[in-house]
Amino acid sequence: MPGISIRGITKRFGDLVAVHNVSLEIVKGEFFTLLGPSGCGKTTLLRCVAGFVDIGQGQIFFGDRRIDTIPTHQRGVGMVFQNYAIFPHLSVQDNIRYGLKARKVPADEQVKKVKKVLSLVHMEGLEKRLPNQLSGGQLQRVAIARVLAIEPEVLLMDEPLSNLDAKLRVEMRGEIRALQKNLGITTIYVTHDQEEALSISDRIAVMNYGVIRQVARPWEIYSQPQDTFVAGFIGATNLIPVEVAKTGNKKFVGRCGPISFGLPPQDDLNLGERVKLAIRPEFIQILFPGETAPPTHWPLEGRVTRVEYLGHMVKYIIAITEEIKFLVLSYNTDPSQLRHPGETIRIHYPTERALVFREEQRT
Repeated sequence: MPGISIRGITKRFGDLVAVHNVSLEIVKGEFFTLLGPSGCGKTTLLRCVAGFVDIGQGQIFFGDRRIDTIPTHQRGVGMVFQNYAIFPHLSVQDNIRYGLKARKVPADEQVKKVKKVLSLVHMEGLEKRLPNQLSGGQLQRVAIARVLAIEPEVLLMDEPLSNLDAKLRVEMRGEIRALQKNLGITTIYVTHDQEEALSISDRIAVMNYGVIRQVARPWEIYSQPQDTFVAGFIGATNLIPVEVAKTGNKKFVGRCGPISFGLPPQDDLNLGERVKLAIRPEFIQILFPGETAPPTHWPLEGRVTRVEYLGHMVKYIIAITEEIKFLVLSYNTDPSQLRHPGETIRIHYPTERALVFREEQRT
């Protein structure tokens, strides 16, 4: 299975630049995810790799073989679509055999391959069922099996779980990841679901407006976002525009109106500079009566405006001022310690876990 090299790809549709000067190096056997909001260019980039659209400029290689100049059926790709693309009048086994027949694979070899991929996707015994007799998860398994049967060099998946309910999505993403790891096939996966991307990817490329904003491993994307777009798109974060100032003990703080916020230790800040302070909601803790914040934490006071009890987690919206509101996530909260709308409470966050972005990095 080859690695994939995407070099300077740009794709335009009239005046719209769907993909702008994108370069990526995808390692052999890697599960690589293109993540971003609707219209960011991720599916267009995937279709460029598949050969469904002609690229305007740039090159694509599988290993040392250039493939952007050859037809789709000669590229060695297998594509799993969002809508399954299952033939409704064909049985499970005939759907899977379709690509094999088109490639003139001998009949006895077709039987062996169908049996093999049905085992891989846990669909044994359902060979003769029609699509209308299958669940959504089973239909997706058939779509994957049909692609695997032709033994592609590269697997491409375009939001394959978007039509499934939430519980089934979680189950299927785990199965897809396990299957890909077992086969060792180089995979490009497209999704707009941040949790899905974080849970199954070796690496993630975050896209917006046709541009790659960051490429990194899931935990790096989450904990070390490169700009405010990535910080805001991956998970939840509190973003506060502040002006850099100093306290009496000469530590840097950020001021937003009358409120001061502790900034993480760093040397390249300038007094008066306007920056964005980012604080993940799970890092913010509630102070209960009699408790004090640790020395490295920054305390604040606010009013509870909304509470959402979710069992393992409670979501709070805390208004520090009318303009500044924090999302706070509290886990495994004792019901007796729930706070209620209208209450004034104290919160604190570790300044070393906060992030600072310069304003020119905003989207």
